[in-house]
Amino acid sequence: MNLTGTVAVFGECMLELQGQPFGAMRQSMGGDTFNTAVYLARCAPGLDVAYATALGDDPLSAEMLRRWGDEGLRLDLVRTVPGRLPGLYLIELDAQGERRFHFWRERSAARSYFDPERTPLEAAGPQLDALYFSGISLSILDEAARERLFALAAGLRARGAQVLFDNNYRPRLWPSAEAARTCFERAFALASTALVTLDDHQALFGLPDPAAALAHAQALPCAERVVKRGAQPTWVGTAQGEVFEQPTETVARVVDSTAAGDAFAGGYLSRRLRGADARSAAAFGNRVAARVIQHPGAVIPREAMEDLL
Repeated sequence: MNLTGTVAVFGECMLELQGQPFGAMRQSMGGDTFNTAVYLARCAPGLDVAYATALGDDPLSAEMLRRWGDEGLRLDLVRTVPGRLPGLYLIELDAQGERRFHFWRERSAARSYFDPERTPLEAAGPQLDALYFSGISLSILDEAARERLFALAAGLRARGAQVLFDNNYRPRLWPSAEAARTCFERAFALASTALVTLDDHQALFGLPDPAAALAHAQALPCAERVVKRGAQPTWVGTAQGEVFEQPTETVARVVDSTAAGDAFAGGYLSRRLRGADARSAAAFGNRVAARVIQHPGAVIPREAMEDLL
């Protein structure tokens, strides 16, 4: 892979509140695919990264859009849905930096992205070099919308473009594990590259232990499989038959583990899509993730990672 064109990232960005209930709150924004889009754009200057989602016509949405532009994201794939609002989530952190989430997103604008007969993302399909989406992207869509996203992905694969799928399984967003498995299996079949968080994969497929989950992920039909295992080495298998484990980077203190996997994905893809080998891409992805977990929030200040760029 050595892309010089457009990567479209589809999903949802929400308002983020971080702090203790009835205490001081830090306001920001985040969402798995948005986090990845930002880190991808930061780490691959010159790569055209377009974020595809929907926002409302309210002041909060307008400010979010302005900030996305400041991050270098292309905005022409964003839909405005009058009367809707962005989703909202609250993060509570424990002393070890592990987080608990509370969501208000049932009627968020992003869920209605595919309501019109033709979306900006679908219209841009013939010009896309890559499409990235996640299990959470799939969870916010109804069945008809998912079919349209799958059709878009199939069209890209048919003409040799890249389809990048990150599993990110959240059980509470699905009516059942069986429904989620059906969708994930279709996504894995369409993807050229799968980024798999091992804990999520084990939970989704009801596997007895991490070893069984890793074996299952290694056998996925995607040409390239990247398995994220927290602090354990990242496992990578490529279409060329290269298989290796890349050690993660140790940090003195985890401040906030939010977006660690998203940051890895952005870093990894920033190198892989520009032609770097998988081993150096995995090393860089782990470096970006290690930096992100030393700061609060899903998207850390650019200056906190300037030396990596």
